[in-house]
Amino acid sequence: MKRECILVTGANGQIGSVLTGYLRGIYGDDQVIATDIREPETAAGRFEKLDVTDAASLAQIVSKNKVTQVYHLAAILSARGEQEPMKTWQVNMGTYFNVLEAARERGVEKVFYPSSIAVFGAHISNEPGQWAYLEPATVYGISKAAGENWSDYYFKRYGLDIRSLRYPGIIGHQSMPGGGTTDYAVDIYHKAVKGEAFECFLNPDTTLPMIYISDAMDATIRLMEAAREDITVRTSYNLAGMSFSPAEITASIQKFIPDFTITYNPDFRQKIADSWPSHIDDSIARKDWSWRPSYTLDKMTEEMIRELRKKDLSIKR
Repeated sequence: MKRECILVTGANGQIGSVLTGYLRGIYGDDQVIATDIREPETAAGRFEKLDVTDAASLAQIVSKNKVTQVYHLAAILSARGEQEPMKTWQVNMGTYFNVLEAARERGVEKVFYPSSIAVFGAHISNEPGQWAYLEPATVYGISKAAGENWSDYYFKRYGLDIRSLRYPGIIGHQSMPGGGTTDYAVDIYHKAVKGEAFECFLNPDTTLPMIYISDAMDATIRLMEAAREDITVRTSYNLAGMSFSPAEITASIQKFIPDFTITYNPDFRQKIADSWPSHIDDSIARKDWSWRPSYTLDKMTEEMIRELRKKDLSIKR
């Protein structure tokens, strides 16, 4: 196997903290460099502190380590982004331009850019296809849609091999919620295993596309390892796992924790959720690189509860 040197930005985040481990399992600890603006809570493998808004520092790390792939995960997410729109735009787009230019100028072979269902808007169908019209309702979504188009531009203009997924809401036990609108579906499990009631900021029937972290990682690796000629989408691939509402995830949890309770108190995030589709058509990803999810809602719930209980042995079974 060709020796790779892989750089992960935003490695301490919800996706980055898990993806870094997956990559190290494939390529080896010494071939994956985790970077973030803050030190990791626990040291595991190579790490360099990096503010990815600093283009010179990023370029230096890429050159010094002869980086061959960059997974650019640093970003401000949807709900948090609405509190500081201009900062979100500057961070999300500025850091991506830094990655694109460092990759172009220093011979990086592949770049992974995570997009989101936030690129869709209220005027599309409830199950948008790959080429659906994009009308994002948040600055996070606007930045992701712009990033998709810049990815396509850098591929066509410079031949830079950029690959991207429009992630639905990602649910995992490895990290705490990170400020996204779909993060209720992470927090709800934490409350359930602690025996606490959960107050949801969305209405009970708000159905959104979601994916379990293991499926999200599998899709990411499958995409990045696919043959270049099999990649037909150079903006970002639609990706789907499962779709459910707060009421449906509650019912699933109650199969394992019968006394779990939920109340509803919708806030500004309800409007964000209303601008997103309830399902995603990912047929092109399935065709191009054989994508298939493995997790159902109940299978995910069982694993989330089991893994969160392992983390706190004081939680009553």
